[in-house]
Amino acid sequence: MFINKSNEGLNNICGKNISRFRADMKISQRELADKMQLVGIDIDKNAIQRIECGKRFVTDIEIVAFAKVFKVSLEKLVE
Repeated sequence: MFINKSNEGLNNICGKNISRFRADMKISQRELADKMQLVGIDIDKNAIQRIECGKRFVTDIEIVAFAKVFKVSLEKLVE
């Protein structure tokens, strides 16, 4: 049976890094959601919270947008 989770049982592998990059920028989850909306991704604070704690899957389009907002490579988000 295929299991669609990380080794830690999370629904994504980038949530911890998103949380770290957001903290490094000293912005709230709401402010991150606002920045994501400025680059064309309709996402709210609750979705950001669920991504950071690993409860929500992240689409490839969202990962590209997070990288753009944080000004990091895609590899940095998923390492």
